[in-house]
Parts: sequence; structure tokens; C-alpha cells
Amino acid sequence: MSTRAHPTAAEEELWALIDERTKPGADVTRIDARIWERFGQTRAVVFTDLTGFSRMVAEFGIIHFLQEIHEQRRIFLPIVAAHDGTLVKEEADSMLLLFERPPRALECAIAMNRRSLEVNRGRAPEDEVLLCVGIGYGRVLRVGDRDVFGQEVNASSKLGEDIAKAGEILVTDAVRVDVGDPPGIRYEPLTVPVAGSAKK
Repeated sequence: MSTRAHPTAAEEELWALIDERTKPGADVTRIDARIWERFGQTRAVVFTDLTGFSRMVAEFGIIHFLQEIHEQRRIFLPIVAAHDGTLVKEEADSMLLLFERPPRALECAIAMNRRSLEVNRGRAPEDEVLLCVGIGYGRVLRVGDRDVFGQEVNASSKLGEDIAKAGEILVTDAVRVDVGDPPGIRYEPLTVPVAGSAKK
């Protein structure tokens, strides 16, 4: 027996506006303004990824995959909650998180990496939890509790999933400007060309 996921009221509202936008003669500017007024938020977006995850799954199988997902939730979600973050969604070994402001997002990412180091002490390489993190900050479209869209989502995903190495936290320029230069934080420029990004 299978079930069908039903859209939330927020999702239905958004897609009704998008549908209205596609009609001939639609006032796109007015519709866009309504969408941003209804769903727009300014948030710090955090995207996490586990290093070597696909290789580990291929080598050790689906049960190992499930163990890694379980470990990630058990280890990191309490830290996210302690820093007032919100888990929007999980996709395999990745998590999409939202925070009100970049300082809390960065503090959370640092705490998660420190916890990862603690957990990995004495573990076999295949059982290590090696975290990569990307952080963006700016306007996004938040659609209920299940999704978020925007350039900052794309940027944090690119940084966290494609570019960051184990233990690295990559941030966009907007995050760096908002956080400033607190003690203990050191930035390095990225050598990979990603517009508006910097590396901690």
C-alpha cells in the first residue's frame, strides 16, 4: 500500500500564485510582490553534508547508510536545537537548516564540527562522521515547514555539498559581513570561484 503526500496550505497558496503568474497578461510584478510578502524571510541557511558518504554506502551497503543517517540525527540535531536552529529537511546525508541570524548559524556549525571530532575519536574510518558545512544569508522563500527556496539555499548547498572538505565551514560574503571578525574566527578566501563566498 502506498500513500500520497498532500501539499500543505502554504504550498497550495504558493503554487496557486505561480499558476496565476503563468497566465497571459499576468501582472508578474504584482504577483511576485505578493509571493515575497507572503513567504519572504531573511535567514541564515546552513547546508551540511557528510564526507565520503556515497563511497561508504557503495562499500558497506544500505544498512550502513541507515546507521549514518541515525548517527547524524543523534549527534547533530540536539546541537541545532540548542542554537535555535530549525531543520527544514533531510536529503540522504545532507541537512538543510535555518537560523534567524548568521552568528548563531556559525556558532552551531562550529559546535557540530567539534562534536564530530569528539565522536570520531577511536572510531574505525568507516564509522567516522565527517561534516562539511556551507552557510548563506539573505532573502529566501519559506514555504511552511517543509521547504525553502532562494539564492542563499543554492549557495549554501554548493559550498557545503560540493566544495567544503571534512571539518570546513564555508560561508558567503553576506555571512562574513554580518558576523564580522569575532575572536577565534579566521577567514580565508576560496580558491574555487563561487560568487560571494569566503572560507572560515
